Amino acid sequence: MHSRLTEAAAHHREPVSGFVQPRHGHALNLLAGQLYFGTQAGTVKTLLGSCVALVLWHPQRRIGAMCHYLLPCRQRGGGTPDARFGDEAIGLLLQAIGRSGTRPADFQTHLYGGADTMPGRDGPNFNIGERNIAIGCELIDRHGFDLQAVDVGDFVPRTVVLDLHEGSIAVRRGNSSRKTIQRIRPR
Repeated sequence: MHSRLTEAAAHHREPVSGFVQPRHGHALNLLAGQLYFGTQAGTVKTLLGSCVALVLWHPQRRIGAMCHYLLPCRQRGGGTPDARFGDEAIGLLLQAIGRSGTRPADFQTHLYGGADTMPGRDGPNFNIGERNIAIGCELIDRHGFDLQAVDVGDFVPRTVVLDLHEGSIAVRRGNSSRKTIQRIRPR
């Protein structure tokens, strides 16, 4: 099942950014610059290099959320919020949290990604992964999210899967067949 936004990305149109919604119970592959917030998805999956994913779970209401951002912030101000940027993606999630009648502190929060995808390169290193991690941590603290787990940095990509049926997050690092499964505990 493809959403309208993922179909646009598959057809190589302009980059897409923003919220995506699958049909009820279906799997959703979240691309860079996309967000999910809700109860409809069966699973939400993303692949990260230097990008970062903020993953949220509300155990009582069974609301799951994930954003996948590429860069920490925009260099120049823009009109509409763009989820490719960490500060704007998390801002969009905060708006969705407010509309749902919940608070950031109600969500168990996980932060993943931010790998150094070009280790050992000569010349200037823009530290995209490190900067993405820093903005994520700063905004988690500033807005009072309940941080439960972090797997950031290093030199390996990660695949992250939020399972809304099970209330769990699975993280696969690099090419490893080994998964780390973190059950999201009820409060």
